[in-house]
Amino acid sequence: MKKSSFMHGAFIATLGIVITKIIGILYVIPFYQIIGEKGGALYGYAYNIYNIFLNISSAGIPMAISKIISEYNVLGLYEDKKEAFRIGKKLAIILSSVSFIILFFFAPSIAYLIIGDVQGGNTIYEITLVIRIISTAIIIVPILSIYRGYFQGHKYIKPTSISQIIEQLVRVSVILIGSYLTLKVFNLSLTTSVGIAVFGATVGALFSYFYILKKYYDNKSQFEKDKLDSKRTISSKDIFKQIIIYAIPLVLIDVFKSLYNSVDMITLVKTLVNGIGYQVKDAESIMSVISTWGLKLNMIVTSIGSGIVISLVPNLSESYITNNQKGINDKVNKTLQVLLFFTLPMTVGLSLLSKPIWIIFYGYNELGFTTFSYSIFIAFFLSLFLTMISITQLLKEYKVVIISLIIGILSKLILNVPLIYLFNRVNLPPYYGSITATIIGYLIPFIICMVYLKKKFNLKYQSTMKSFSHILLATVLMAITIILTRNLLPYYSLSRVVNIPIVILYTILGGSIYFVYMWKSGMIFKLFGNKIIKKIKDKVDNLF
Repeated sequence: MKKSSFMHGAFIATLGIVITKIIGILYVIPFYQIIGEKGGALYGYAYNIYNIFLNISSAGIPMAISKIISEYNVLGLYEDKKEAFRIGKKLAIILSSVSFIILFFFAPSIAYLIIGDVQGGNTIYEITLVIRIISTAIIIVPILSIYRGYFQGHKYIKPTSISQIIEQLVRVSVILIGSYLTLKVFNLSLTTSVGIAVFGATVGALFSYFYILKKYYDNKSQFEKDKLDSKRTISSKDIFKQIIIYAIPLVLIDVFKSLYNSVDMITLVKTLVNGIGYQVKDAESIMSVISTWGLKLNMIVTSIGSGIVISLVPNLSESYITNNQKGINDKVNKTLQVLLFFTLPMTVGLSLLSKPIWIIFYGYNELGFTTFSYSIFIAFFLSLFLTMISITQLLKEYKVVIISLIIGILSKLILNVPLIYLFNRVNLPPYYGSITATIIGYLIPFIICMVYLKKKFNLKYQSTMKSFSHILLATVLMAITIILTRNLLPYYSLSRVVNIPIVILYTILGGSIYFVYMWKSGMIFKLFGNKIIKKIKDKVDNLF
């Protein structure tokens, strides 16, 4: 195994996550055809609740382990590093067991909280069943995440990326094969089919766990080479305290992120049905776009931020622990610039091509692509939110993290229903109000952290603002090109197959405008460096 630098690690981690998300997106096309909108809503209910409890059971420990491992390596505390890993595994086992018990036995109450007395859609019994099935994954995933955090803390990014791809491949295989066989071959119920599908999370986690465990034991000496003469200097009690101190803000980040979807789950369908007069079927269809089907496509954007943060943890922690102010400033700005470089044009492009993209994956559904064309912007602001919150946490400004998270979710909670009614009153889709509330809820914490870190660490954002101006201009030029071309060439077709070359054509056209501008302006070289660009160019030239 080879250790990764910040940019190399960010590239590997992002590539792994992007591949994982692409697999997660592509399987949606046949899966949607198998289980339909009602099954999609049921699947989404299970996964959203599962994600909340998964965040609780992990309790931010994997990322905390990554951070501690990185710090202890810099300080030469190698035996303490091993003890932190051991404690982290124990904590993960205990918390995952407790979370599984709660989720399994209180599933009926959770199901009632989700659907209430609304009739005509999925029942409380059906939601209870799929929640109980997916709860089994909570027993495995947290301990798997601890191993990933241990590898990442040593800057070994590649094995964790491969483990994620394995997990996703197995999960998707179970989802597609299992749901098809149960529903189409054995003619079992839709609920059974969705139950098999959500069980894929458990099977995928098992395969990934066996891989990462083998990788750990095969390379155990590499983690400990030249460190055999070190001694323990920190007590287990103090290490435990440090893990908890690091983990609390991390679990809050994950839980609060999941709560945004939970606010929609609890309020959106009820408000659309009881307050606006939507049919239950249409309201659940919109909810399924926001919580499941649209969310799958949003992951294209959010995967960029996730990959960057994975590499950022050990590198920014190293700069912080050595009091390297220039390193902190450079890494924070570089992170924001690279994030904006990829996510802004991707978001705008997906929004402009929402109709043909939606038809490719799910068929023609006006509610679907209308909702997605705006909800994709949630992914952009979520990426900014998670990245800046993570940076603030890595710099140990925990109070600011907690305050900004609370303000963000309160904004979402307070604004959600009023904005639904407001958008309806001004003759805009009422569910756009819910999406807007989410965007505001992400934007406020981002601004709070950004302003605070500027004052506390004297961060200078001039380079980021300059890069953003170029990125924004390039994105506007790209958008204008796509919009003008839509008036000259076919924009979409009712045929899935025909839409594929249409999307490819517009992507190449818009992407070319964006990258040519960034190349001519020199921004690509400023962001990634001449060395990295030359390597990429050489590899492309070798292909031809």
